[in-house]
Amino acid sequence: MDLSTISLASFPQIPAPPEGARWTLPQARRFCTYLADGHYENFPVGSRWIPGKVRPHVHAIYAFSRTADDFADEAEHAGARLERLGQWRKLLYEAVEGKAEHPIFVALADSVLAHDIPVEWLDHLIRAFEQDVRQNRHPNFASIVEYAKLSADPVGRLVLWLHGYRDEELFRLSDDICSALQFANFWQDVAVDWKKDRVYLPQDDMARFGYTEADLAAGIVDDRFRGLLDLEIERTLRIFNRGRSLCDRVGDDLRKELRLVWCGGTRILELIRKNDYDVFRYRPALRTWDKGVMLWRMLRWPKGRPELRAGNA
Repeated sequence: MDLSTISLASFPQIPAPPEGARWTLPQARRFCTYLADGHYENFPVGSRWIPGKVRPHVHAIYAFSRTADDFADEAEHAGARLERLGQWRKLLYEAVEGKAEHPIFVALADSVLAHDIPVEWLDHLIRAFEQDVRQNRHPNFASIVEYAKLSADPVGRLVLWLHGYRDEELFRLSDDICSALQFANFWQDVAVDWKKDRVYLPQDDMARFGYTEADLAAGIVDDRFRGLLDLEIERTLRIFNRGRSLCDRVGDDLRKELRLVWCGGTRILELIRKNDYDVFRYRPALRTWDKGVMLWRMLRWPKGRPELRAGNA
């Protein structure tokens, strides 16, 4: 598979340039926006609250990351995952040297050069997906914390960077929110990840509660599983709350967006509890009602007060 070009059969909405012609920047940006708007997860990258001048750069980063994630996850790339991720890294560094042909990298190279983006943060995302291919179990919570430093934290730093923030303390607060979002996604997708032979529940915590992989395979939700998942939710809430002040310290250009992201992540954890921790039969998802709750909480944001209970674990 030649990743330097892309088949547009899957994207008929986006007209390709004539054969032999290069992608223009407007065409490449439209391509990235299409991917961002059509592949929503917990990061509302298409949100109307992102300033228009920043939105194309956020979409370029998202398209880059989303596609790399697909190499690590999607069945069509089985047997060639690491090779394609390696090619993706090669295209990244070629792009910042002015050799971009792929539409995602045409848009991304413009963003990197326009904002002097640290390329190592983008490389960290590829490293995270490579780790996903090589490692499908984590011995303890510290292991998934280290994973999130590669898979999630660069995203928040990149968003802050694009908005002109260069403060290390703000970066650290962003790391907390992004790591917590990553963990919330793990607990939301316990069943989904199991089908991919991935377990993000720490192995030592599973042993502590006497919950086994055989129980995971059977989708057993009992007091052991509830205790295990509640432990991880409590840890995650503490991390959300640790980074919460970032939502008050950024300017109007980013404040609403970050508050909405924070409310979305904590809402997922709330839904897990409302469903009695049964993520096997009721995968928590942000439906219309939940988005209304998020919007209401964002608009009535109380400074300095956690949204959800976070006890000691």
